[in-house]
Amino acid sequence: MTFHRDTPVRGTQSFVHTLAACWKQPSLTAIEVLWRWAFGIPAAALVVYQTLSIWRQAQLNTTALRQMSLLDPMNAAATMAQTATVLMQPVLRIAEWLVPLLLIAWIIVSSLGRIAVLRHVDAELHARPGTLMLLHAVRIAVLAGSFALWFESLQLATQIAANLPIAAGHEPNLVLYCAIVILETLGMFTVWSILSWVFSVAPLLAMLSNLHAGASLAAAFRLGPLRSKLVEINLVMGIVKIALIVLAMVISASPLPFESVATPQFMVWWYAGVTVLYLLTSDFFHVVRLLAYLELWKSFHHDGQQARSR
Repeated sequence: MTFHRDTPVRGTQSFVHTLAACWKQPSLTAIEVLWRWAFGIPAAALVVYQTLSIWRQAQLNTTALRQMSLLDPMNAAATMAQTATVLMQPVLRIAEWLVPLLLIAWIIVSSLGRIAVLRHVDAELHARPGTLMLLHAVRIAVLAGSFALWFESLQLATQIAANLPIAAGHEPNLVLYCAIVILETLGMFTVWSILSWVFSVAPLLAMLSNLHAGASLAAAFRLGPLRSKLVEINLVMGIVKIALIVLAMVISASPLPFESVATPQFMVWWYAGVTVLYLLTSDFFHVVRLLAYLELWKSFHHDGQQARSR
């Protein structure tokens, strides 16, 4: 199977071309879904089991939790703070071993899954599982840093919208807090979409050119004109992800006008179906992005060879 074309294309044109090609090759998405869900289902089951175990053992004020309301933000904040205090110690105790376990498992499974998808497209690619595992670990470390920065921005939003008004004798501004959080989240998401292409294309370069981790990361920064096209595709993918989330929220809320006749069991199955549909669609677009990178690299590599032969 090949996605290579001889004519130069823009990033978005390559993305659309690869989108159609991936749609005609469902086996690629099937492999992506298989390795992601092979990790995700056991991981989710383990997290749910540990969460229920903590919930059963913790002595929470369930009455106060049920009575929380956005119309009374002070009491709601106090209830949430009290609940967090009760849950913090058991959560941290389990997270000490659960988080490293899941991260190591994800690095291993995602590396092998990436190799399986790419070699299904091009069997001549070099399988470098150790290199891909190291690159995925670097990506996770950078992503964790971005989450830490996002958390700090939430603390700043709390300071501006809640702590300062309370210190001045006023009510906390919940609307301002939500507005700041939404803007900060979208901003962080956009920055990550612009910069994260490096960590997505480095494993591909390692398999294309048989490079080790350091060399593939260095090569990712030396792609010349190809860099702007990769950023363009990554931005498109960021927009697609936001659109998928919004669409999933809209579909999830669509039965609410009929809540008088919709049973709780129906709503549970509806939300489960929407979640599965969202995950399948997200996996499909992960494959599209990866193969759009591959097509662009082959196109530019082919053009470069033609230019050198003239």
